[in-house]
Amino acid sequence: MKKAIIFLAEGFEEVEALTPADVLRRAGIEVITVSISDTLQVTGARQITVTADACFNDINYKSADILILPGGIPGATNLYNHAGLKNLIQEFARENKWLAAICAAPMVLGELELLKGKTVTCYPGFESHLKGANVTTKPVVTDENIITGKGVGAAMAFSLRLVEILTDKKTAEDLSEKMVVV
Repeated sequence: MKKAIIFLAEGFEEVEALTPADVLRRAGIEVITVSISDTLQVTGARQITVTADACFNDINYKSADILILPGGIPGATNLYNHAGLKNLIQEFARENKWLAAICAAPMVLGELELLKGKTVTCYPGFESHLKGANVTTKPVVTDENIITGKGVGAAMAFSLRLVEILTDKKTAEDLSEKMVVV
């Protein structure tokens, strides 16, 4: 079974974290939500508090297939400021494993200089953080091992793209139909 890790930081965008968690689980993918703080309780940008499955230091990331970074401010900034997460992201990049970020969160990958020469998207106003990237306004973009989403309005398309990457196109299409995605 494929395994996805979704990181939660104080101020995360709830829709961008919980939509992928829900959709990936519907597709039969193991999803672990991980708090980057010392507590399982994480409060999002809209003051919705969720309980993560684990804290950052409690997980063995070797078996993970993808790391997913939801946006939100200050959530994306808090992700970037977490040294352990930055090291993990760089390790995944070196191993050419999947990295996904939506809204403001592509800035984490950009500031780590992992987007050079790649076509990506992000929330308007964060383009300056995408060092060396070719920025587009498309809702969802995949370039090699990087998947980026533009913002909360693209959360479902982003999530279905993750399903397609981790399973196959037919599974994503069937799931889209079952969920009545328009």
